[in-house]
Amino acid sequence: MKQGKDAAGPGGGGDGGDENKLIAERRAKLAALRAQGAAFPNDFRRDALAGELHASFGERSGEWLDANPTHVTVGGRLMFKRVMGKASFGKIADRTGQIQLYLQQEALGPAYEAFKGWDIGDLVGASGALFRTRSGELSVRVDAVRLLVKSLRPLPEKWHGLADTETRYRRRYVDLIVGEASRNVFRTRARLVRYLRDFLDALDFLEVETPMMQPIPGGASARPFRTHHNALDLDMYLRVAPELYLKRLIVGGLERVYEINRNFRNEGLSTQHNPEFTMLELYLAYADYRDLMDWIEKATRGLAEALHGSQPLTYQGRAYDLGKPFRRLTLEQAIIEHSPGVDPLSLRDLTYLRKRCEQHGIKVEREDGPGKLQVALFEKTESALLDPTFVYGYPVEVSPLSRPNDADPFIADRFEFFLAGREIANGFSELNDPEEQAARFRAQAARKDQGDEEAMFYDADYVRALEYGMPPAAGLGVGIDRLVMFFTDSPSIRDVILFPHMRPEAP
Repeated sequence: MKQGKDAAGPGGGGDGGDENKLIAERRAKLAALRAQGAAFPNDFRRDALAGELHASFGERSGEWLDANPTHVTVGGRLMFKRVMGKASFGKIADRTGQIQLYLQQEALGPAYEAFKGWDIGDLVGASGALFRTRSGELSVRVDAVRLLVKSLRPLPEKWHGLADTETRYRRRYVDLIVGEASRNVFRTRARLVRYLRDFLDALDFLEVETPMMQPIPGGASARPFRTHHNALDLDMYLRVAPELYLKRLIVGGLERVYEINRNFRNEGLSTQHNPEFTMLELYLAYADYRDLMDWIEKATRGLAEALHGSQPLTYQGRAYDLGKPFRRLTLEQAIIEHSPGVDPLSLRDLTYLRKRCEQHGIKVEREDGPGKLQVALFEKTESALLDPTFVYGYPVEVSPLSRPNDADPFIADRFEFFLAGREIANGFSELNDPEEQAARFRAQAARKDQGDEEAMFYDADYVRALEYGMPPAAGLGVGIDRLVMFFTDSPSIRDVILFPHMRPEAP
């Protein structure tokens, strides 16, 4: 089929003056519609979706469609238009896909002339019978067509889309219009979250909601955002984690709880960090950190099967086999493996660790103990942990809410889970000794007084809750955004957050 002179794909708009000219032309068309009383109608209803039509009739022959007339009403965004004298083609997109329209002047009369003036990006409603074109494409032979919404801005060119990454993030609505890959990322995200909910519900966990504004920010070592409640005349904080509230529920006897929550941490922006992010946090009584490692391994494999139908998969060009047992090693073992020249016998010696940190350009504070410096050295190497790996045996010094190990009080019964060089999850056996927890809170408060903005506050009510008795328990936080990055082959956290935080646009 030859392309007519009015053919267009998604776009047609340039930059600067050209785009402004196109916008002006579209505004003039909208003004004409307003004068006719025909702008932005809201009485159109469709009875079919593009994807459903292809699923139901995609294998039907043209002869069958002619013998079994099926009249449908479809609606969506005009993504393609080809005008050829007395007949034209268009394609509209809805949430399930695209369907082709075939329009004839003889059948539509004045509506056909109106269609010739519509633009790519306009929202259109059409009715007609299904048939197959000579090229075999399932289409709607239109007997009625309406303009539902006049688009005032041109879409990006078909073959380029939103090539500028920053524009994709700032104008996600346009990215979703023209980018099937982007739409699929967020469909996969929804499926991932649904899988985790179903997984936990099947294990008799209860989904709960805890406060997002808190008088005391707790549950993580992070700098919080501050706000003010006018009626109470009270400074409050956006939560950095829901942990202390969820553990209060364990005290209350709920025993298995989880929350898929939004957390807020006043930190920098990067390919791995957004100040507002999503976590799955769960707690279960009568369990320890090893149970959680088993849970993560099972859930990660289940996600691979549910989302990709395979445990071997590829992320950013590298193969990963999630069907193999996940590696488990201590934090000290990880330092030894990935830090050439380190002395394994000196990893708890403060003088040695200070010197080693200085050699690596790590800032050392006077109050930092060997545990803090160990973790600082480890963080220089964690990007090397590509295959799924559990690193356990974190120092108690950096684990103020974790239970100490019975055999080695220097470390806590805590682990972090790494995949593709990123921390995905953090879990531990919970500290349920109220006196020990109070002492650790006091140590954190002292660090805060010395200028550590990420140190925890003293939470007297949480200590009081522990004094009523919390059963032995384990808790886990999973970074949903980073998990979605892996399962959608996305290089940046901004690719998997619909509206990531960014610096304001230049005027």
